[in-house]
Amino acid sequence: MSKFIVYLKSILFPVIIGGIVGFIISGFMDYNSLEKPVLSPPSILFPIVWTILYILMGISYGILKSKSLNNANTSSIYYIQLLVNILWPIFFFVFKLRFFAFLWIILLAILIIVMLNRFYKSNKAAGILQIPYLLWTLFATYLNFFIYILNK
Repeated sequence: MSKFIVYLKSILFPVIIGGIVGFIISGFMDYNSLEKPVLSPPSILFPIVWTILYILMGISYGILKSKSLNNANTSSIYYIQLLVNILWPIFFFVFKLRFFAFLWIILLAILIIVMLNRFYKSNKAAGILQIPYLLWTLFATYLNFFIYILNK
């Protein structure tokens, strides 16, 4: 398989999954009506940032796949964190389980740290490309916690 196809599949998979989740939760979005903490970005920023992060995630995984650096453990943590990632907005927006979503996003942050570490050990660029994802998730954890507190 050509490197182009490997990268294309690696990028499209998380982008398409993220788009499907965005479509599913679109009718349940209540972000604009919630009390939000300081530093809360406008809602328009979220789909832009997540698209960029999914692209970076795909490039990062594509690096490992194209160089045959991924193994079963690396692939498992990648797909597990992606599953945890796509379930978070369903818990937060669809089911309004704000505190559970807070605990879930902590799990996601831990999985991202493990994934970033494994990616970095295999290929430094693949690991570094995950840093924005980790930082955004930590910021989202802050938002999740304070939205829960402010909207009890």
